[in-house]
Amino acid sequence: MIRVVVPAHLKTLTGVRGEIPLEVAAPVTTRRVLDALEAAYPVLRGTIRDTQTRVRRPFIRFFVCEEDISHDSVDAELPGPVVEGREPFFVIGAMAGG
Repeated sequence: MIRVVVPAHLKTLTGVRGEIPLEVAAPVTTRRVLDALEAAYPVLRGTIRDTQTRVRRPFIRFFVCEEDISHDSVDAELPGPVVEGREPFFVIGAMAGG
């Protein structure tokens, strides 16, 4: 069971208050987590990644085990603690400014 944490505005869309538990088939990758998330919550389609290209939207970041994996391959296997459900997969809305 993968634990996914989304930003507050996406929690509002999904109606979820805490973490989102997802069953994801091995190998567990960012692509598979996002596919499972969008399948479970179709309202999220297009909010995290582009609906046509499936590329991560600007200002969205992915974190696992305190590391930013936003620019890693979406097909790279996620770390053991995330796969085992000990650590969550975070979808974060990045901040911009100056």
